[in-house]
Amino acid sequence: MKTDTIKNMILAAMFMAIGLLLPFFTGQIPQFGNMMLPMHIPVLLCGLICGWKYGLIIGFILPGFRSFLFGMPPFLAPVPIGLAMTFELAAYGFFAGFLYQRSKWQCVVALYRSMITAMIAGRLVWGAAMALLVPLGLNPGFSLSAFMSGAFTLAIPGIIVQLTLIPVVMVTLNRTGLVKFRKAQKAEAESPK
Repeated sequence: MKTDTIKNMILAAMFMAIGLLLPFFTGQIPQFGNMMLPMHIPVLLCGLICGWKYGLIIGFILPGFRSFLFGMPPFLAPVPIGLAMTFELAAYGFFAGFLYQRSKWQCVVALYRSMITAMIAGRLVWGAAMALLVPLGLNPGFSLSAFMSGAFTLAIPGIIVQLTLIPVVMVTLNRTGLVKFRKAQKAEAESPK
């Protein structure tokens, strides 16, 4: 196995562990925990640092695994939050990693672009997943106002934390040399002068 693959697998496992444990710090008060979105942070970091494949996988399995181990988030009953989060966090990990890896430059601006796009896409995927569960009788009270409230209004504190904390972590990792920002486009560096 290549060194990068082993490194990414170890980092992905670490992000999975962080995603399992971080909600314990915010989940003691359910309303506070729901606003802080603690599982989103390690999934976004996993996508940005390890790449979209790892972000997608960790985002997809984290809510179900945490629900199985600790009973939270509830996977099917009374409201299938965990099931919808499975698709939401998978979208977070995928879009954050995919867009950041394909950015012309990997820098703070590219980081914000990737994160904001991933956040919007993830919330749209969450809304679609929640809406698809309505005809199955698993989520009868879901409506457009519930989507707007859950995806945006109640999530504002968590969004602020993500947009503040993740760039700080990435800049710190860049300064230590653990994760490097890429300043120049690869094609320009490889082209003959």
